[in-house]
Amino acid sequence: MTTLPNEVIGDAQTSTFHWRVLEDLVDIGNRMAGQQGERRGAERVRDAFEEIGLRNVDLEEFEIDGWWRGDAVLETAGSHTDTYNADYQVIGLPGTPSGTVEAELVDVGSGRLADFEDADLEGKVAMASSETPDDHDRRLHRMEKYASAVDAGAVGFVFRNHVEGCLPATGEIGYDNRPGPIPAVGVSKEVGRRLLRHAEDGELTAELAVEARNEPTDSVNVVGEVGPDTDEVVMVTSHVDAHDIAEGANDNGAGTALVCEIARLLKQVEDDLETRVRFVPFGSEEIGLQGAYHSAATQNLETVKCVINIDGAGNSRTLWINANEFDAVEELFEEIASEYDVPLETSDTISPHGDQWAFVQEGVPASMTASTSDSSGRGWGHTHADTLDKLDVRDFRELSVLVASAAFTAAEADREFPQRSREETKELLDEGYVQELRIGGRWPYEDDPEV
Repeated sequence: MTTLPNEVIGDAQTSTFHWRVLEDLVDIGNRMAGQQGERRGAERVRDAFEEIGLRNVDLEEFEIDGWWRGDAVLETAGSHTDTYNADYQVIGLPGTPSGTVEAELVDVGSGRLADFEDADLEGKVAMASSETPDDHDRRLHRMEKYASAVDAGAVGFVFRNHVEGCLPATGEIGYDNRPGPIPAVGVSKEVGRRLLRHAEDGELTAELAVEARNEPTDSVNVVGEVGPDTDEVVMVTSHVDAHDIAEGANDNGAGTALVCEIARLLKQVEDDLETRVRFVPFGSEEIGLQGAYHSAATQNLETVKCVINIDGAGNSRTLWINANEFDAVEELFEEIASEYDVPLETSDTISPHGDQWAFVQEGVPASMTASTSDSSGRGWGHTHADTLDKLDVRDFRELSVLVASAAFTAAEADREFPQRSREETKELLDEGYVQELRIGGRWPYEDDPEV
């Protein structure tokens, strides 16, 4: 029996609990990691856990490398002279250092490894699109493009959004190598297209002037548990923090609201759970996955049966998962989708992006759990437009039943999720991700020989 009891499913189909949590989270506004809004978001989730009746509810503090936004200006000279300084045109990327650089602007398209190899970027400002080509076998992440620009000798980085609407995209570039080695900004699609057009008229020089503050601060994880007091544990996770330029409705208020709802549903079947389930909305996902790393470092990973991490769910009711090549995790979700006779979309590339990576890198079975979207790439995510009006409570109801059923089934005593070694995970990583992790200071296999 992999589905929840009918009375629990019926309750889920009329619930507004998750939506009320989400409304409260977006009303906070800025939930940037290490800042006051993140703490307020964590406290709201703690209150939800206590209302549900979870046990061992706690806020776990840890130190992080914080980042505070200042002004960002992009000025061009040469073939065209322009100044871009409005926040709908250009913004600093978290982890960027403060500083001013001026050099020729060189576009590298979508930022594939081959694009960087073909370009002369020594001493130049590199510009890359946020888009991943349709024929590419995996998503090209912003951090990989930034790292490739650094590796190619660029002195500055411009990340041009491919989504229209005067929306520059934000996103971490510093990670453990904080602050990053070169200034970095995001620009809107409209500004990016203009820069491309002006560069076609002759050499175009770009001056980036970025102000930012990088210094230590504190972040927080929320923890609550349900089910028997077993040594083994199933984890259901998300992240509370969001980028400071928007209310973070889909990324990742939605995921955290769903974690709260899944906890509420599983509390109703607590006596039927055969393994303890731990709910952990992490802090500081957006600047370095630091909440997830703290969690992984402060528990015995041999007792973690699997991790179901929810991030980017809520913009449709069709479930999508990346099982990171853990067959048992993918089979779990396929079984749930079959039981409910609903579609499921999957990806099986091991990705170092998302909180599940802190566990995957150690060989713990973990999935990135989201929902499909008609948008290309992140869509509205990481922009000013990540707002509540893009979401629908009906999608939350469908997703909460599916993911709660997956967690309920994963908690079966005889359900196994084999772990793998760190060496096996390392060997499965794509070459581009290996380069990105090394350049970004995130390579977790310190004692391994260089590749």
